[in-house]
Amino acid sequence: MGFIAFLKTQFIVHLLIGFVFVVSGLIINFIQLCTLVLWPINKQFYRRVNCRLAYSLWSQLVMLLEWWSGTECTLFSDEATVNTFGKEHVIIILNHNFEIDFLCGWTMTERFGVLGSSKVLAKRELLYVPLIGWTWYFLEIVFCKRKWEEDRDTVIEGLKRLSDYPEYMWFLLYCEGTRFTETKHRISMEVAESKGLPKLKYHLLPRTKGFTTAVQCLRGTVSAVYDVTLNFRGNKNPSLLGILYGKKYEADMCVR
Repeated sequence: MGFIAFLKTQFIVHLLIGFVFVVSGLIINFIQLCTLVLWPINKQFYRRVNCRLAYSLWSQLVMLLEWWSGTECTLFSDEATVNTFGKEHVIIILNHNFEIDFLCGWTMTERFGVLGSSKVLAKRELLYVPLIGWTWYFLEIVFCKRKWEEDRDTVIEGLKRLSDYPEYMWFLLYCEGTRFTETKHRISMEVAESKGLPKLKYHLLPRTKGFTTAVQCLRGTVSAVYDVTLNFRGNKNPSLLGILYGKKYEADMCVR
């Protein structure tokens, strides 16, 4: 084991990485709070500033994936699609099988210059989580309770606010709503059978309301929907802890 590889296994190093992330994140959150005075003066300038502040935080996590662990994310797509990456507003639907799905999604956005302006549809509980939830708040992330009757107006209003976003925006959606497990898959396919829907081999039954609402509210703003399938070679099940210990994974992302 080399010296660098040895360092990646040490708890004190992990503690230092966490300390840097937390302290820098709290500083960024404080700066974001101060930028609220810009909103009534120049909303678009406020948004551009916060995109760059968010990039300063999210890029630390992308660094852990790509540089610290050496994980390789290989992108498969056609040339015409690749030529539009980072040059248009899009909705991205991504399968949700692994613990580090979001990191691979952020890696993709970082490559094409839209990491700071990437959006998600997030659980409302995350709003109260320091660093990530607070940063998302200043980025105008849409939060929901997963109860459509209560979420409808909030989600529609939040999505429509993004229609004039000044930075190219990638809106990431996990249509399955939760991470894939064998138990969840069995229950999901029982529901599909009871409703006369096709059975899926590698996915849970998708939740369609978030996707259809996003398409309707952002019609005229987004230029395309990217269908992204993520998988890891060697049937590996990667974890955040594995990334922290410098374990290398090989991911394939197919985009159409």
